[in-house]
Amino acid sequence: MEYTRLGSTGLTVSRLALGCMSFGDRSRGFNEWALDDEAAAPIFRQAVEAGITFWDTANIYGIGSSEEIVGRAIREYTTREDVVLATKVNFKMHDGPGGAGLSRRAILEQIDASLIRLNTDFVDLYQIHRFDPLTPVEETMEALHDVVKSGKARYIGASSMWAWQFAKLQHAADLGGWTRFVTMQDQYSLMMREEEREMFPLLADQGVGSLPWSPLAKGRLTRPWGEQTLRGETDPLQARYTEEHDRPIAEAVQRVAEARGVPMAQIALAWVLRNPVVDAPIVGATKPHHLPDAVAAVHLELTEDEVRELEAPYRVTMPTGF
Repeated sequence: MEYTRLGSTGLTVSRLALGCMSFGDRSRGFNEWALDDEAAAPIFRQAVEAGITFWDTANIYGIGSSEEIVGRAIREYTTREDVVLATKVNFKMHDGPGGAGLSRRAILEQIDASLIRLNTDFVDLYQIHRFDPLTPVEETMEALHDVVKSGKARYIGASSMWAWQFAKLQHAADLGGWTRFVTMQDQYSLMMREEEREMFPLLADQGVGSLPWSPLAKGRLTRPWGEQTLRGETDPLQARYTEEHDRPIAEAVQRVAEARGVPMAQIALAWVLRNPVVDAPIVGATKPHHLPDAVAAVHLELTEDEVRELEAPYRVTMPTGF
């Protein structure tokens, strides 16, 4: 495994982050393909053995059960000192006034709930899961600053919003003398490159690291076009990356992978990793080969000809996931 700094901080993280949306209690109704403790155990063991020290979850994943599973896995397979732990806040956890959004009430309530589920005193990275248009940015940034100053989080990050919204939040932090975001977890893959227009230049200018989610386009870039999986058949978010203009991209990845004699996932992920603003793509794993393929991608260098072939089919796409 290779390691890098998280944004412009001094914190070292693995070049891949273990995405933990794949873990949860199916009975809570979050998804039908989640892995429980027993099913997730081999994935956690692989992550530890591969040196993937950066683990990313969220309060909403599994309606809290992902955090619970991750907390137990840390105790079972590694130590808290050896893991850089990230979680998120925003989406609805309950009907009460602190159950959703980025108000002061919600942030302070939800960080405490996450820490209980994770069985830890702090998270390394606390991320807002989306922009909250109903809450003043000053209220959000001051509350996040208080979370950091209380010792419950070491750093803060954001996820999936317009560049102007992110700039507004950072500006509010500067004006208030509050903690700034050090990361942006955004959607980025060969099938969704719109972050290159405004968000990535902003991140580069501000010294903020990108943690791409869905770097394999919900698995569309890991298999020949048209092949389906259980997650693809049951996950409503899989409606993304199904347009006909996405087909040539998948076919380009397949051609390069076949010429190299490697799985498609390695090619698609290697392309994401080569972007200098990317710190650590979020890799969700549900099968034994997922993490080994991802780790191999860290060491795979694409040629300029391969990059041109992979990028040529892309067409302007309306951003999704905000």
